[in-house]
Amino acid sequence: MAMMSRTRDLLMEGFEGLVRDGSFKWGLPRRGDTAMDDGGDDDGSLSVQRSSIAGLSFKANAVVARCSRILGVSTNDLQNNFDKQASDSIKQPKSYARNFLEYCCFLALAQISQVTGYLADKSFRRLSFDMMLAWEVPYSSSQLTVKAEVDSTVSSEAFTRIAPAIPTIADVVTCANLFDVLSCSSGGRLSFSVYEKYLSELDRAVKKMKTQSESSLLSNFRSQRGERILEVDGTLTTQPVLEHVGISTWPGRLILTDHALYFEALRVVTYDKPKVYELAEDLKQVVKPELTGPWGSRLFDKAVMYKSTTLTEPVIIEFPELAGHSRRDYWLAIISEVLYAHRFVRKFDISGIDKEETILKAVLGIMRLQAIEELHFEVPNRYESLLLFSQCDKLPGGDVILETLASSIASRTSDRTNQPGTSRGMHAVLSNLGMVSPVNSGERLFVGEIVVGEISALQKAVTDSMNNYKKVELAQASVDGVKVDGLDTNLAVMKVLCCHLVPSVSCFFYLILKHAQELLSPVSELWRVLLLLTSWDEPMKSMLFCFLFSYIIIRYATFSMDIHMISLF
Repeated sequence: MAMMSRTRDLLMEGFEGLVRDGSFKWGLPRRGDTAMDDGGDDDGSLSVQRSSIAGLSFKANAVVARCSRILGVSTNDLQNNFDKQASDSIKQPKSYARNFLEYCCFLALAQISQVTGYLADKSFRRLSFDMMLAWEVPYSSSQLTVKAEVDSTVSSEAFTRIAPAIPTIADVVTCANLFDVLSCSSGGRLSFSVYEKYLSELDRAVKKMKTQSESSLLSNFRSQRGERILEVDGTLTTQPVLEHVGISTWPGRLILTDHALYFEALRVVTYDKPKVYELAEDLKQVVKPELTGPWGSRLFDKAVMYKSTTLTEPVIIEFPELAGHSRRDYWLAIISEVLYAHRFVRKFDISGIDKEETILKAVLGIMRLQAIEELHFEVPNRYESLLLFSQCDKLPGGDVILETLASSIASRTSDRTNQPGTSRGMHAVLSNLGMVSPVNSGERLFVGEIVVGEISALQKAVTDSMNNYKKVELAQASVDGVKVDGLDTNLAVMKVLCCHLVPSVSCFFYLILKHAQELLSPVSELWRVLLLLTSWDEPMKSMLFCFLFSYIIIRYATFSMDIHMISLF
């Protein structure tokens, strides 16, 4: 515990020292100027023209000029540094402009992201978006080929390349899914207005987490491990949280931290002493969706079950709501994310500052999910698709992604240990602040954890896994389209028999099975519709279904009583 506290102290001391030394003076407001201005004024345009680099588009030159002001280095010096550090493969003429632009953007973003409150800075939002726009048109010859209608929007390729350079905004594993959510209402391209709203809500989520974590809420329980409060529910009477243990049920307040789940039962005025459901320790925990109902019945799919070796019986936490089970799904996702993050830490024996960074990845994923929830964007897939460790648990090949992530963490730890002339603690501070200098490792140029001009091993593992996942989805859709209780397999067998064994008998059975499949197809479709209605994924249809059947039952009961009364007379 003392090690963790010392780590946080080192981080804060290093950051405050850099600010005092003036390393981040660009981040402080000055009259009539900011280091991240958009270059829209005449002086900025003239400056871009004077310092422009041949081969780069005007937009790319404008971004490079702004990066140079942030870094306090001239554009010529930036180019000279790139030419010295980059390998020949990265400096090929066909890719030079984009690779140099990436180099400048990654360096600038690494420094920007260390200033407190950068997410709220409108000039930062504009600059980071302009970086994505410039990434799409880095070459001077490419400007003529860009259509006017897409000039102010960003593609998935640009977003997934630039956004993960700022860990708060996106991570490599889920950035493609995040882009799909943000661009779902704009035809597959991201507009600045949506991007700005997302950063605004993300800033609110981070500030909310910080405020709650610094409050006195559960301070006696959280202080030992320095736990952050990620989410609180059950404080509103319109959105209660119920805990079921055996036959007893209690309303209360549910609190999730980055180490545990706490439930405080509500009494007349105050809350009871919180019950702790551990997520960080290895207690063979099981967290899954559960059905609840009155008197122990299993009717409503709106609960989460938690089970561990320390409990004599499972605990069921219910999230009542009129329609659907989105609250339950959200809580199930964020609880599972914290649980999976700690399992990852234990599996690969990650400790110290690397453990802190790993848990922070899960925390930031939950912050991003909260921002999406506040924007009321519909998540096409499940909530897990926006959370790093949960996504790896669902994806085919997710274990490969986690192994690659663990390897990169181990490699970074080794680099810190072998850093000459720098203590492990101070180098950890510099690494976390993004102040590690670019490193030329053979043919690859690293800026922090990102490789200029090519995808990293982690990005490659994610891409391969996503491609495999799409193939699995496509194959499953094809199977679901023709499968009726295994008849498709029987039909295939009969078809072979028709050709090779006993044609007359086999063909007879083949025709019977084929007609049976055609007859059962409507039944299968009806069953699928009934499952959809009972899941409440579309609340309006489910509600109409309930009203209709309630009306039919009441009418049938009334009719039966009328018949019975008539028979008596």
